[in-house]
Amino acid sequence: MSDPLGPVRAAVDAARTASSDFDLNPGTFLPSGRKLRPAGVLVAFLAHPDGSAELFLTMRSSALKHHPGQIAFPGGKQDEGDADVTAAALREAQEEIALDPANVSVIGHLPPHETVTGFFVTPVVAQVRVDFDPVPEAGEVAEVFRVPLDHILNPALYRVESRRWRGSRRHYYIVPYGPYYIWGATARILRGMAEASQ
Repeated sequence: MSDPLGPVRAAVDAARTASSDFDLNPGTFLPSGRKLRPAGVLVAFLAHPDGSAELFLTMRSSALKHHPGQIAFPGGKQDEGDADVTAAALREAQEEIALDPANVSVIGHLPPHETVTGFFVTPVVAQVRVDFDPVPEAGEVAEVFRVPLDHILNPALYRVESRRWRGSRRHYYIVPYGPYYIWGATARILRGMAEASQ
């Protein structure tokens, strides 16, 4: 039987180019000495016996100060107690959606992504060994949902939209799924994976 996560493993092996929130906004000036904070996000997939696979995503609480209501991977900034960004991603996933690190097999990393908020984010790609019931962290995560792998690996489903931000027009990728408006850094990281998996 073929590996449902074969395209994901291929993307991890093939991806070489780092990305940023500024990819579609080439006129943005980025100071060379800017300080970026390391962070890790868990790009976690569950493979099914029928050959399909799903990605876990969260909807952030509308009460949060930063990025309220946005779609995101579980994850966050690397703390002093974290050995590396992988440890940060696993810790945050356990806190945010109750995913036990023992139930995770890390596949590898995608190239880092720089966010407009000053984070240097490393996507940690992983397989969830056994299905589980996510428990959203109260106050931080409003919902945990799943997106079919076939959906996020289809480049034709990605579009570019724009809005005014801090006095200028900012362009960004989106990849909607049902009622979920997946955009910004999350969509950019997934689009990079889609490209690398082809």
